[in-house]
Amino acid sequence: MNARTQKFLSYYRPYIKLLVADMACAVIVSAITLLLPLCVRYITNHMLDGNNPDALYQIYGIGAFMLALVAVHTFCDMFISYKGHMMGAMMESDMRRELFDHYQKLSFSFYDEQKTGQLMTRTTNDILSLAELYHHGPEDLVIAMLKFIGVFAILIYIDVKLTLIVFLFLPVMAAYAFYFNKKMNAALRKSKDRIGDINAQVEDTLAGIRVVKSFTNEQLEKEKFEYENDRFVQSRREGYKSEALFAEGMSAFTHLITIAVIIFGGAAIVDASLQLADLLTFFLCIALLIEPIQRLVNFARLYQEGITGFDRFMDILEIEPDIQDAEDAVELAHVQGRVQFQNVSFKYKQDYGNVLNNVSLDIRAGEYAALVGPSGSGKTTLCSLIPRFYEVCQGTIMLDGLDIRQISLRSLRQHIGIVQQDVYLFAGTVLDNIRYGKAGASREEIIEAAKQANAHQFIMELPDGYDTDIGQRGVKLSGGQKQRLSIARVFLKDPPILIFDEATSALDNESEKAIQDSLEKLTDNRTTLVIAHRLSTVRNAQRIIVLTDHGIDEQGTHEELYALNGTYSHLYSMQLKM
Repeated sequence: MNARTQKFLSYYRPYIKLLVADMACAVIVSAITLLLPLCVRYITNHMLDGNNPDALYQIYGIGAFMLALVAVHTFCDMFISYKGHMMGAMMESDMRRELFDHYQKLSFSFYDEQKTGQLMTRTTNDILSLAELYHHGPEDLVIAMLKFIGVFAILIYIDVKLTLIVFLFLPVMAAYAFYFNKKMNAALRKSKDRIGDINAQVEDTLAGIRVVKSFTNEQLEKEKFEYENDRFVQSRREGYKSEALFAEGMSAFTHLITIAVIIFGGAAIVDASLQLADLLTFFLCIALLIEPIQRLVNFARLYQEGITGFDRFMDILEIEPDIQDAEDAVELAHVQGRVQFQNVSFKYKQDYGNVLNNVSLDIRAGEYAALVGPSGSGKTTLCSLIPRFYEVCQGTIMLDGLDIRQISLRSLRQHIGIVQQDVYLFAGTVLDNIRYGKAGASREEIIEAAKQANAHQFIMELPDGYDTDIGQRGVKLSGGQKQRLSIARVFLKDPPILIFDEATSALDNESEKAIQDSLEKLTDNRTTLVIAHRLSTVRNAQRIIVLTDHGIDEQGTHEELYALNGTYSHLYSMQLKM
């Protein structure tokens, strides 16, 4: 048993009692289904010849027994249908929870290569098909095998030759089913990939709907969607073709079996080697034989859909996070905030060039340092390495003299506050979004953080104040308002290390002034690293670090660097002319 099979079966473990009850009901349903034609045969053989004076009462008695069997059969079927489906739904929920938890562990490098729509498909459609397999799979197999074996025994008992004729069809049916099962599996895998592409396209278009409309590119987006939609239809065409050939081929085989029984059974009656009552029972049993075959066909369909989804599920689950805690990772207690880069080099992919090359930098505890330089020089990358969003390729980053790889990720990131240029706000209220900085914070703490971020006044002007719903990604707020909420989140978190990634570059002068005031409050007595696009915003920095493609080019105060007449002076002069 391979690892994936063990993993597949492991999801039954919490519901083993429910599974046993479900299988017990399946056994009872199978047994009752086999008993009913035997009751018919008994009545036909022993009570319809006119020689039994109590035949009428016995027929009524057997009829009552058959009604009782039907009642038990109905109850067990209802149990299988309801409880079995609930078992599948709960297992589906467990898998979806595990996958979502795993998504949280994967690092930025994973998401750099993935489409959100594809990841959503694996969390929804793929696991949804698994719920049906988990429920109906064991049930269909048990019922099909019990009925098949039981019917085979009854048919052998009635007429050996006729039974052997029937079973000559089975190897051919098995080979036919195996061939088309493989084709169905390939088609279903492609179909699941295509629906993921559709989800990715829809997510991309809707997330950027304002850009789409501003450039009047609705037709372009429609064409992109049509392309993905047509690819999905083509994949479904292949799948449906395989399913149709599979199902209808199996149906044709069952008709051939019925015709063979009619012809050879009729001949046996003519030769007086088979009684009419036995042929009637044989026909009833053939109908029962078809039912487990249909169940096996249904199982094959469920298996292909489910196992394709499971493979895609496991493809993600087997991806190990490339950034993990060391076995002896420590929890930070009191952080001073000294950050040191020691000969750090970094590239995003193995075959890419270095973004940072042998960078050494020492940021003192409580220092306000600014990173400036041309686009693409690695400013954002350097800051992303401190909270270990990416792992350094060479060298070491130290926090208060401790290698950050020896610090637990949660502890490290709890002590770092980040304010980005591209603010992400969650759907919900203002209160919920500020509280994201400190789970469980009181309303009073949230209001105080908002006041410190110069956000309290505009929040109180909103229709419901702090309880105002701000829409998906905060679409109901201006850029400056969103930025101030993100700063309020960091005030609430109250970390000893701050990183500002061009937090004011896209704002108007008034918003920038309000945010600059709140940032100055926030940077007090904290180690602060600011990535600046507008050099005028960091003139007061204790140290300005000029980063170029070749590494750190210059360091010093604004006055010192401007006097050098080097890279910084050139950049600053260019901005003054603009």
